[in-house]
Amino acid sequence: MRLRSLNEAECYARCHGEGDGDNVRVVKLEPRRPRFDLEVSGEDLRRAFEVRLDKREPVSEPISEAAADGHEPAAAA
Repeated sequence: MRLRSLNEAECYARCHGEGDGDNVRVVKLEPRRPRFDLEVSGEDLRRAFEVRLDKREPVSEPISEAAADGHEPAAAA
C-alpha cells in the first residue's frame, strides 16, 4: 500500500528514469542495401493469382455427416 501520492515529477522519473543520460545510447546503423527492381509488380502477381483462381473447378457443396452415413437429413419444419 502506498503511503502518499506521487507528484508528476516523481511519476515521470519512475516511468522514464532519473534523466541521468545512461538510459539512451545513440548508435550508427549501416545504410540499407538498395532494393533491386523486380520484373513483376505486386499488382501483376495479384492479377495472375486471380486468373489461377478463376481457372479452378468450382467447389462442390459440402456433404453433411448424415448424408455421408447414408441417412437422409430430416425435412425442415
